[in-house]
Amino acid sequence: MKVAAYQAPRLRSGSLEAVDLIRTRVEWCESHGVVILCCPEAILGGLADDAADPREFAIDARGDQLAHALAPLASDTVTTIVGFTEVTSAGRLYNTAAVFHKGSVVGLYRKLHPAINRSIYDAGDRMPVFQIDGLIFGILICNEGLLPHVGVRRIAEGAAYLVNPSNDSWVPDAGFAWQQFDIVSLRAVEERRYLIRVSDSGPSGVADPFGRVVTHTEALTRGVLLASVVPIGGRTPYAIVGDLFGVACLLATALALIRCRRRGDRGTLRT
Repeated sequence: MKVAAYQAPRLRSGSLEAVDLIRTRVEWCESHGVVILCCPEAILGGLADDAADPREFAIDARGDQLAHALAPLASDTVTTIVGFTEVTSAGRLYNTAAVFHKGSVVGLYRKLHPAINRSIYDAGDRMPVFQIDGLIFGILICNEGLLPHVGVRRIAEGAAYLVNPSNDSWVPDAGFAWQQFDIVSLRAVEERRYLIRVSDSGPSGVADPFGRVVTHTEALTRGVLLASVVPIGGRTPYAIVGDLFGVACLLATALALIRCRRRGDRGTLRT
């Protein structure tokens, strides 16, 4: 299955001009046999945390506002994952990813962990997975890719591959950006799944089930990458027991050290 990741240019806060840019990429994907086009976190409007009044560009997903905004991206062959700021009737804001398939919004994922420290976004309360053409995938938005248990939950729901849309506009340099990419790639190893990471600052790339980088862009550049991924089923031992094995190893080591210490103390008393 062919996928693409669009490392889009960073636009001014509140701008929805990205729709035209994405449309160009959708047309490119149609000509290259791409099934899924992945776009960065909050590509429409940018992050609410960076805006003076994010409700000016936030989109209400209940009616037809979102479908209307994404209408230019409609395609019979390419499904697009688009990040945006969602607003509810109660005025709550969510960092949301929409799955746009054949002209319709077929799914929404609200980020469960809005930020490492503090955020204007509310936390989502559901962990949906999405099925396109019979294949199930899960979404981990930005820093959620750093959290092993989030990936585990997606796999438990049947995800055959993982998508990690990110906004790394805060990243200070290319070295740190690569460190982020390496950490997120561990989710591919733990779950034995292909993982597609797309960032506005880069690097974007695809990691295979062994953590090897299949292809990538460079950090702090713009572009689109193309890769083939293989959807995979089943659950790994890590997906079943998590960090219990590591904790058991630590406990066994601690007990062994205590026993050695006690033996050493007895030897000292005898002499």
